[in-house]
Amino acid sequence: MIARTDFTHDPAARSWVESADGHDDFPVQNLPLGIFAPPSGKPRGGVAIGAAILDIAAIASLLPEGARDIALLAGQATLNDLLDAGHEALRALRHGLFRLLTDPASQEAVRPALHAMAQCRLHLPVRIGDYTDFYSGIHHAVNVGRLFRPDNPLLPNYKYVPIGYHGRASSVRLSGEDVIRPNGQTLPIGAQTPIFGPCKRLDHELEMAIWVGRGNALGQPIPIAEAAEHIAGLSILNDWSARDMQAWEYQPLGPFLAKSFHSSVSPWIVTMDALAPYRVPQPARPEGDPAPLPYLLDPADQQSGALNVTMEVHLSTARMRAEGQAPHRLSHGSMTAMYWTAAQLLAHHSVNGCNLAPGDLLGTGTLTGAADESRGSLLELTHGGKEPVRLSDRESRSFLEDGDEVIMTAFAEAAGFARIGFGECRARVATAPRL
Repeated sequence: MIARTDFTHDPAARSWVESADGHDDFPVQNLPLGIFAPPSGKPRGGVAIGAAILDIAAIASLLPEGARDIALLAGQATLNDLLDAGHEALRALRHGLFRLLTDPASQEAVRPALHAMAQCRLHLPVRIGDYTDFYSGIHHAVNVGRLFRPDNPLLPNYKYVPIGYHGRASSVRLSGEDVIRPNGQTLPIGAQTPIFGPCKRLDHELEMAIWVGRGNALGQPIPIAEAAEHIAGLSILNDWSARDMQAWEYQPLGPFLAKSFHSSVSPWIVTMDALAPYRVPQPARPEGDPAPLPYLLDPADQQSGALNVTMEVHLSTARMRAEGQAPHRLSHGSMTAMYWTAAQLLAHHSVNGCNLAPGDLLGTGTLTGAADESRGSLLELTHGGKEPVRLSDRESRSFLEDGDEVIMTAFAEAAGFARIGFGECRARVATAPRL
């Protein structure tokens, strides 16, 4: 898909919604999709605009005919049918909403459908049928591999095939819900037999969520040149990991209980149209790396398939909150750390005939950059727990403790365009249940 910019990306555009202009995340140039419930009402689809949410279906009659039926799809409790409508439909809806929110003459008719975000309850934006987690951050793969295989950190298949595993959709939760420390088996250092109990090496993973829009039929792969058209948008993803449980259980089939207990996603889906100005070329592979196989190689995708999105992780401990301290920034990096583009991940996922469906979730994998300050997990930041991160004069962390809160943010910037953001993905660690 060729990146398109249009009048909705004009940095000079202004909205009559008072909180929108200059908003760090949700100016009128963004218009991300989500599911919300007003103080007295059922969940329905909306767009974030500044500190408010616009009920899409409520203003459907004000939209042009081409966008009216699309807007009515947002009247449901999930966005699956809306995402299934495809890019052209989402673009028509975006254009119509943008015009309403920037035309002062529309204010009187539209304002009754606006709700203060702080007074609304947010919900998971889609019904997630399937969740697949990839391993596309090559620096993360090297850092983790070096902990276990110092002389051979990257396995030979990594540069040929996008590595992934099937995750657990039922335990994906919205930002803000506590993550309960998992129980499981671990093998203490030097021990011959495992023990059972609460995870002692709980970790975060800085990822982005790729939401599938229009799917494909079983047995009908999505060609790489068409793959971007099947991606509806992105959110922030924290795919929590129980590192000690994972080290014991992952051979030979990969992660299981160490990953299936909780994954957190941010509530707003930033559409691919909103992200058009922030597309950049996929970083060139280092000299000597193999070229992608033909089914994964599309010149247009290589030219504009990466995204200039900055991601950050902050940590707030119980003590820090009690003392009124600001959260400590653990790391910050870029989505350009992906060795494979989002389109390549989707094309590979379907090449065997696997059917993807609207609302399916694809995780990028931990997106660590080349610099030390861009390491996307505590496992990397602490070199396997050996070098704790200093938070203050009195606190440090090797891994997460009960009461710790991890806050992830992301935003996109480019010269000549407005900054847009993804909001927050946050969750607090709760004590493991007694068994």
